Amino acid sequence: MKPSNCGATTTLFLLAVVSASGVLCDLPAVAAQPVAPVPDLVTPRTDERTGFQESRPYGPRYDLRTDFAMAYGIDASLTERLARWREAGYVPHVMTGVAWGQYQDFLNGEVDGREHWDEGQVDARGNPINHGATVPYMVPSVAFADYLEIGVKRAIDAGAVAVHLEEPEFWARAGFSEAFQREWQIFYREPWQRPDSSINAQYRASKLKYYLYRRTLDRLCTAMKEYALARHNREVRFYVPTHSLLNYAQWKIVSPESALLDLPGVDGYIAQVWTGTARTANTYAGRMKERTFETAYLEYGVMQELVRGTNRRMWFLHDPIEDNPGHDWTDYRDNYIRTLVASLLHPGVARYEVCPWPNRVMQGRYPRGREGTGIPADYATTLAVAFNQLRDMEQSEVTQADSTTGVGVFLSDSAMFQRAEPAFTTGVAADGSDPTRATSDEVRDLAGFYGLTLPLLKHGVPVRPVQLDNLARTPGYLDDFKVLVLSYEFMKPMSPGLHLALAEWVRGGGVLLYVGADTDPFHEARDWWNEGLVSYRSPTEHLLQQLGLPRDAAEGDYPCGDGRVIIARRHPAYYTRSADNADEYRQLVRQAVESAGGRLIERNHLVMRRGPYVIASVFDESVSDEPLTLTGRFVDLLDPQLATRTIVTLQPNQQAWLLDLEQTSETRPLLLAAAGRVESWDVQGDALEYVISSPEGTPVAARLLLEREPQAVLIDGQQVDSFEWNAESHSLLLRHAGRAEGVRVRLEGVGGDQP
Repeated sequence: MKPSNCGATTTLFLLAVVSASGVLCDLPAVAAQPVAPVPDLVTPRTDERTGFQESRPYGPRYDLRTDFAMAYGIDASLTERLARWREAGYVPHVMTGVAWGQYQDFLNGEVDGREHWDEGQVDARGNPINHGATVPYMVPSVAFADYLEIGVKRAIDAGAVAVHLEEPEFWARAGFSEAFQREWQIFYREPWQRPDSSINAQYRASKLKYYLYRRTLDRLCTAMKEYALARHNREVRFYVPTHSLLNYAQWKIVSPESALLDLPGVDGYIAQVWTGTARTANTYAGRMKERTFETAYLEYGVMQELVRGTNRRMWFLHDPIEDNPGHDWTDYRDNYIRTLVASLLHPGVARYEVCPWPNRVMQGRYPRGREGTGIPADYATTLAVAFNQLRDMEQSEVTQADSTTGVGVFLSDSAMFQRAEPAFTTGVAADGSDPTRATSDEVRDLAGFYGLTLPLLKHGVPVRPVQLDNLARTPGYLDDFKVLVLSYEFMKPMSPGLHLALAEWVRGGGVLLYVGADTDPFHEARDWWNEGLVSYRSPTEHLLQQLGLPRDAAEGDYPCGDGRVIIARRHPAYYTRSADNADEYRQLVRQAVESAGGRLIERNHLVMRRGPYVIASVFDESVSDEPLTLTGRFVDLLDPQLATRTIVTLQPNQQAWLLDLEQTSETRPLLLAAAGRVESWDVQGDALEYVISSPEGTPVAARLLLEREPQAVLIDGQQVDSFEWNAESHSLLLRHAGRAEGVRVRLEGVGGDQP
């Protein structure tokens, strides 16, 4: 590993970082003069920074005390369920499935007199694709959209201010049902073709699936916004909870993703990223395995880039467990922390769905079976701290010192169009000896994308997945980037205008690294590059022409205006096959970064500061196995005791989320962190009184910055001595049982300068 550039900044240093090379480096501190307290943990629910979804009626044990609650399901019980969450203080949201659900009345013809079982998704063998025994994934017909309106109207009438239409999913292996055949005939004005009959048929089938859910959401959201205004004189917002583009491509699902940005009725998204998606195995340096942190980092990254530069809202989802009930609490906790920290390393998003189905977390027993146990008390406390601290992640000061920033790898929605047969048997290499073609397994595992990202991320380069489709939507979308990596071997550009925007960026000084040998059989699919007045063998030829290069430009380094184009005639999956191949790719990126006037800094960790918070992760399979040591004065937010530390050491595959005490407000008393929501905060003279609410039975830990040790601590009017005073940090740790309706805490004789 190269030594870090420790003299690159003259900013005031308050956090020291010991790099894996043993060189003492400095992370710039944030010189803040806040108006609000830092941290700011007494916030109004109307900010809607955090929320959760729950299908069960209100229960105090899983009352997480976030800003909003999404009552799940639009059945007849919704009105009562939503009213109870609202009574508990939540902003009322509703969520329902837009691709599947308990919609038997529609399927059985009870709604419009016609059965709709033929509108379920069907695979090539004629088998229904179900979410449950009698819950098919739907082909989103006009009739189905009309049916969904009934339930959405119920949600609006019940008082919902926002409706979340979850998971518009069309399986890539589907496309054989009668309903889909009808839609094909209407859309393409020709008889249906089996999607597995040719590359062209599969690509066109996926484009139709993409369109159908876009149509459904456009129709539904627009109609229901008008209904809310006409019936209730109230604006209702619509959001789409959806897996990441990366996960949908890897799991072989088609969803409209970025196309929803063009719909005026859609107000934003929830990025459904969690352990279950992020532990999907991928290949790096010849080894396929789970890499939860790295995959989550890339998943959250592409979802951040999806809405960057738009007015659409995004929440990042975390899940303290996952859908698979066969793991134990240690597995759930370790992977929750990996996904949580991965999300915090994307500062463009500061809103969170803290938990889906909190009932199954707070009251479930795992692993499922005789040996299952309830949630450990320490984990419940850590979760409660995280749920509340996440409301404070909107920070204007963000630094990521001594890192090669400004490097991105493109990903397009069209990556979802190449994920079913004959994609895995046409034009593939017999083995891994061909550097220009992917094997069948590599195509299935989306190795092309991981070959362009994991070699950088594993060496501490904070690479950003970039939504290719947004180039023509958002002016200046690429201004933050110095080097961009592109391949059309696992996706295609959906519009020729994207190349005009990309060429403009290169001529303005950007460096484009194009990786591809044009061997992907989907270059032959009928689309704009081979159907216009001028025909191209592949979209790559059109791109190179816009860059002023020959259509068949060979591997090499080419000037283009004030920028450069580097071409590598390899299939990107090649870079996953061995450590040497990954090194070969990093050398290309190094060449690109140096051409852009930068330096490729390789290390085994990522460290970021967001306001007073320090977020860090150390990689395995990296430049070394050396630990990372952070020195300063911190509160460890992932420790159930909210311990204060001056040294934090992380081993490979470990993460940290810390509050830097040097960056908090000088005003005291100050709430630093708590496993509960502070509902009221009142300072009178030298006494502090506050009310804190938390899930029933969750042990509460709270750390407060005070002028002096309190003379008395009262919990609900009873004096207690169950507190710890830390003289060095001037902080108090309180522990007590939690209650959803709130616990009143009074500290006397603590000093303070607040009115």
